[in-house]
Amino acid sequence: MKIEVIAYTLADALAAAANGADRLEVITAPAEGGLTPSIGLVQSIQEQVDIDIRVMIRPHSRSFVYSEEDIAVMERDISAFRTLGVSGIVLGALTPQGSVDTALLDRLLAVSGSLPITFHRAIDEAADLEQALRTLGHYPQITHTLTSGGLPSVLDAADMIRRLGPVAEAQGITLLPGAGLHIDALEAFLRHTGVHEFHIGSGARQGGSILNPIDVDKLTAIRRIADQFPASEE
Repeated sequence: MKIEVIAYTLADALAAAANGADRLEVITAPAEGGLTPSIGLVQSIQEQVDIDIRVMIRPHSRSFVYSEEDIAVMERDISAFRTLGVSGIVLGALTPQGSVDTALLDRLLAVSGSLPITFHRAIDEAADLEQALRTLGHYPQITHTLTSGGLPSVLDAADMIRRLGPVAEAQGITLLPGAGLHIDALEAFLRHTGVHEFHIGSGARQGGSILNPIDVDKLTAIRRIADQFPASEE
C-alpha cells in the first residue's frame, strides 16, 4: 500500500520522507488546490529526499481549461522539471464541455517525454468520470489518476471509488483517491474501496489543516494503517 503525501516546503518533504511517505506531490499554493512549485524548492527536495517526487504543473487555479498563453508556460515548466530529473509530473486539463482535453494532453506529454504522469483532480470536474478514465487509458505515460470520486470529500464517494477502481485498472491506470481522507476513517475506507495507493494532504497535518506543518505522529499512524494491507503488484 503506497502513500502519496503533499509537500509544499522542504520541511514537509523531509518529514514525509522520514515518516512513511512513498511518494511526494510537490506543489505551491495549497489553499488553491496546488499550483506549480518553484525550481528552487524542487531542487532542494531532490538533494535531500530519496523517494518518488511528482511535480504539479498548474499555472493558475481559475479553471482546468487553459489558454495558449497558459499552455506555453506549462510546456516550459515541464521542460525545466524534466531537465532537473524529477520522477514524474502531475497535470490535468479539460475542455469547456467537461471532457479530457486530449489535444492539450498530446502537446504536454510530447514535452514530458517518458516521465510518468498523474492526471490530477481536474477529473473530478469531468462530465463523466468513467469515460474520462477510459480516455486517459489511451496514454501509456499516465500511470495514476488522483480523484475524490467527483465529490469534495472522497470519504463521501467511497462507493464511486470502488466502482472506478476496476475501470482504471482495465486502462492500466492506478486510481489514487484523495481529498478529505483522515486517520479515523482511513482503515474502513481502504477496506471498502480495495485501492492500492492513496493521497493525503490535510489528514497528515497538525490540526487537520493543509496550511499547517506535517504531523509526524499522524503520518506514522497512517503508515501503520497502510501496512495492514497488501502491497500493490506494480
